[in-house]
Amino acid sequence: MLGHSWGASVAVALTLRYPDRIRGLVLASGYYYPTARPDVLAMGTPALPLIGDILSHTVSPLFSRAIWPLMMAKIFSPRSVPKKFGAFPKEMALRPSQIRASAAESALMIPDAFNLRNRYADLKMPIVIIAGEQDRLIGIDTQSARLHSEIAQSKFHRLAGNGHMIQQTATDHVMAAISEVGRGRAKLAAAE
Repeated sequence: MLGHSWGASVAVALTLRYPDRIRGLVLASGYYYPTARPDVLAMGTPALPLIGDILSHTVSPLFSRAIWPLMMAKIFSPRSVPKKFGAFPKEMALRPSQIRASAAESALMIPDAFNLRNRYADLKMPIVIIAGEQDRLIGIDTQSARLHSEIAQSKFHRLAGNGHMIQQTATDHVMAAISEVGRGRAKLAAAE
């Protein structure tokens, strides 16, 4: 299973819940440990009852549209935003329902990390952790490197010259990580 960013936490939670169904993990640019995140608190505001409905139908779409280029530059930094993202349907991402859903996910990010933080050693399958060294959203040392130190059988790849969106900017490395997990699973199966 591959999980990127918030999806890495989802992948870990699913694996902890159904350990017999997941045979290997690739965790890319993930958030695993609770930290002070003012950006998450701000992004979570549209999830609040009543005020969130008002914000997600009025100010939030306008604000999000205005900062879209800055957000894209930040998540792809230090790389450029790929040209193909010019065709990305941002209107879909900036709909009130999507803003509200994204806000709800943001609001759950820190509590989810808090709940999972002591369970990572329970993961026994092959795991490859991969992250861009210049990630401006998630601290590679406080998240990915720390996770690697807590999971004995994990492998960790730091990608120089890459930021948060490694699945777009370093696709070959992500694919290699998937193959690496597959080889690790094959070794475990042979030993069983």
